[in-house]
Amino acid sequence: MIRHIVLTRFATETSEQTIADIYSGLARVAETLPGARNFVGGRSESPEQIERGYMHGFTIDFDGWDAVQAYADNEEHKALGGQIVANAQGGLDGVLVLDIET
Repeated sequence: MIRHIVLTRFATETSEQTIADIYSGLARVAETLPGARNFVGGRSESPEQIERGYMHGFTIDFDGWDAVQAYADNEEHKALGGQIVANAQGGLDGVLVLDIET
C-alpha cells in the first residue's frame, strides 16, 4: 500500500469553504479510481502546534504505484491540484507531498 500525504500552507485569504470544496473534490476522485481509498483531509488540531504554517493536509491510500500514477494522471485531480497550488502560500512552495510505501 502507498500512503499519499499532502500538507499545505494555504494563503491567509483562502477560506475554509474553498479548502473544503477542494478536499471534497479530491475525495470524489479517490472514490472513483480503482485502487484508491480512505481519503481523509482537514485542518490540523494538533495540541503540539508545530505545523509551521502547514495547517491543512490530506491522505489517500493506494493499492500500489500504478494506482498512484492513475491518480496523478487523472484530469480532475490535476485541476484540483492546480487549485491547491493557486491558493497555497508561495504557490508550489506552500505544498509538501510524500508517498510512503507501507
